Amino acid sequence: MLQDYFHHYGLIAIFTAFAVLIPVSILLLSWAFTFVRARPSKPNPVKSSLYECGMRPIGPERWTQFNFRYYKYALLFLVFDVETVFIYPWAIKFKQLGLFALIEMAVFVLILVVGWMYAWRKRALEWD
Repeated sequence: MLQDYFHHYGLIAIFTAFAVLIPVSILLLSWAFTFVRARPSKPNPVKSSLYECGMRPIGPERWTQFNFRYYKYALLFLVFDVETVFIYPWAIKFKQLGLFALIEMAVFVLILVVGWMYAWRKRALEWD
């Protein structure tokens, strides 16, 4: 039993080591190629400039302020998209899961509805 336990966590440790080792080795290899001059490095202002779909950037600074409303709508979309991702598998296996899963999903949807009502009440869903 204990051997099986260490066997499973040993596999996780091996996968974790590979997940860390491969990107680090690729970055170190790329860094080493700069000393051999195998990787070109010719910085200039055009390469360092901000890129906006082939057009010159709008605004006096490189980093202009971005309206937060776009992020707010993106986050709200993400929340309701994740809700769909959780509800779909539950709906597929609804008959096999039973009453406990129905109560869990009702609590999950209730939490989301409370968040939605809060956002509505704070007028977070309105575009000014």
